[in-house]
Amino acid sequence: MNSKNLEDKIKKLKEKEKAIILAHNYQRPEVQLIADYLGDSLDLARRSTMMDCKLIVFAGVSFMAEMAAILNPERTVLMPDLTAGCPLAEQLPAQAVRRAKRKHPNAVVVLYVNTLAKAKAQADVCCTSANAAQIINALDEEEVLFGPDRNLAWYAQQRSDKRIIPLPEHGYCYVHRMFRADDIARLKKKYSDAEVLVHPECDPGVQQLASHICSTSQMMIRAKASPAKRFIIGTEVGMVERLRREFPNKEFIPALETAICEDMKKHALEKIYLTLRDKKNVMRVRPRIAERARAAIERMLELSGRAARD
Repeated sequence: MNSKNLEDKIKKLKEKEKAIILAHNYQRPEVQLIADYLGDSLDLARRSTMMDCKLIVFAGVSFMAEMAAILNPERTVLMPDLTAGCPLAEQLPAQAVRRAKRKHPNAVVVLYVNTLAKAKAQADVCCTSANAAQIINALDEEEVLFGPDRNLAWYAQQRSDKRIIPLPEHGYCYVHRMFRADDIARLKKKYSDAEVLVHPECDPGVQQLASHICSTSQMMIRAKASPAKRFIIGTEVGMVERLRREFPNKEFIPALETAICEDMKKHALEKIYLTLRDKKNVMRVRPRIAERARAAIERMLELSGRAARD
């Protein structure tokens, strides 16, 4: 079945089943194009609660589909490929959070949304790469257990007077770990007029060479607002594809062509079609875990919304 036929079948099924498709910015181009809404983790968490639908098809990785299921207990959340996990999230099991809480009883637990639901259930509040420093600075506590990404913890520490304790000590995203400061410096020399936008999951040395450190949604905002015509992009290459499509009069240079998240790329049009047709691959979270994780996610949404209003 060719792409056009699949797209037509998906659109008909969406209408019949009153379904929507949410997709992360790192998805394949054809998945980005079929989505009803495309964004980063915070965008998608918010959007999942605002759509008029019965079914949510989530093209992302497992922790994202879990969040949609947690925030929408009355809706069915489907994931085209249930094996699309996140190696970063898997570096912080719930028992490690519990151990850290016993060791630091006065600390508040702030967990990046790139964690599994069982870990989120141990958190006081969640955050995304877009709002990590904002969330931490909105809290009363002076000591913060933060995980699982060590580089995002470093980024937040540069913007906070609180004591931030990484959990685990060396958690990382394997894609963003691919970027090297020497490569960024070389590209900056080659394209001296370019703005450098990098993700806060990149190593500190890479962040220090950036014009702006951005979540993927912030990269979209910066690319639109900036007078620059050329950008070096330090994140997964799916984001480069979206930027090129939405800003055709600007040039976007991937900092690394091989920065590919294999799990994000597991979703394809055929899998989306089969998932919708058969209503299979339901994302389920145990009610007790969901209830506790929901409180941490909703606190994040409330704090980030309050800051936006202020």
